[in-house]
Amino acid sequence: MHEFKYKNNHLYCEGLKVEDLVRRFDTPLYIYSYHTLIGHYMKLKTAFSRIAPLVCYSVKANSNLAILKALVDKGAGLDIVSRGELARAVKVGCPPEKIVYASVGKTSQEIEEAVKSGILFFNVESLPELENINRIAGQAHKIARVALRINPDVEPRTHKFITTGKITNKFGIDFETASGILLFRQRFAHLKICGLHIHIGSQITDSAPFVAAITKVARFARQLEKDGVSLEYLNIGGGLGIVYNQETPQTAKKFAARALPLLKKTGLKIIMEPGRFIAGNAGILVTKVLYVKSTPKKKFVIVDAGMNDLIRPALYGAYHQILSIRCTLNAIRSPEKVDIVGPICESADFLAKDRRMPKVKAGEYLAVMGAGAYGSSMSSNYNSRPRAEEVMVVKDKVFAVRKRENHSDLMRNELIPSFLLGL
Repeated sequence: MHEFKYKNNHLYCEGLKVEDLVRRFDTPLYIYSYHTLIGHYMKLKTAFSRIAPLVCYSVKANSNLAILKALVDKGAGLDIVSRGELARAVKVGCPPEKIVYASVGKTSQEIEEAVKSGILFFNVESLPELENINRIAGQAHKIARVALRINPDVEPRTHKFITTGKITNKFGIDFETASGILLFRQRFAHLKICGLHIHIGSQITDSAPFVAAITKVARFARQLEKDGVSLEYLNIGGGLGIVYNQETPQTAKKFAARALPLLKKTGLKIIMEPGRFIAGNAGILVTKVLYVKSTPKKKFVIVDAGMNDLIRPALYGAYHQILSIRCTLNAIRSPEKVDIVGPICESADFLAKDRRMPKVKAGEYLAVMGAGAYGSSMSSNYNSRPRAEEVMVVKDKVFAVRKRENHSDLMRNELIPSFLLGL
């Protein structure tokens, strides 16, 4: 599953001891395993090799340039949701014909830049957006390629904040509206509507919701073909779950076994947009224990990583396994229930609550597992805290892939107006 393993009671990332990495780079520290990252990408490519899909990694999961470059060099495309992510895709040399552009609220400036870049297509979320892309493409004297994002009204059985395929969600277009758009597509003189797109949610551990969504949209595509609407692509999105705790998510092979028969029958070119599946277990966040505080009701392990570094527990109540980077027999024999909390001035600033952990003391280090997706990319400077450094390990070598911010970085774009300076 991943390349973070204990050897001689020490946690390693590939061939390097995590303890040596934190001594060199300090904490909080994100550590990425190159071979875990590429291994998960290749699992999907191999499982679906019979239909040779274009696998567009979802940049929002982790947008670090090193991660994007590593995947693009192996043939991955990129799924982007902003002009900033488009700039990153261009920076790492992703071919524009391998870039798909999602987002429910694309601005005119974002659309214009993407049209000029020649991306494969936009995943369009509404009729007004479609009309805007048509207008902008016309002004640029170009034909923009688009896919309609269908909201299949499928229950994905995941957290409500990462559910995107129900009709009550803000994402996608219902079947009736999409049918009207496609049957009267001649209205959009500067667009080529070349495909359908679905994405029903994230951290989905069961194949049934995917099967239900693919079945619905495949049936829709067949009806469109009967009505004279010819399509080229079916983008099935992402959302495959990973192991954080006791989950038993489907493997790439099992997902392919259920999905391949349905996808082959469509006769369409298939695109996938995995993010968490590729990056999630490829990264950890290492944090230092600052204090251990006992109260009449609780014991708190206070660490130097906070909700600004990893917001998932505060935002979703998400579970991350937390391990000591040094495993001793004495610690294993004497676990205790603790809250692992950060230094941020919020009660929501925690990494774990009521967690049974081996006894730890100030100065020791903990590894927050499964932090490669939606960790760094959702981090912030709340409480004027510099964002963590990030490193990538390749076998027995380590490379800094994001420098730790300093105080100057935090204030770089801020100005004190002249009247406050007495000028």
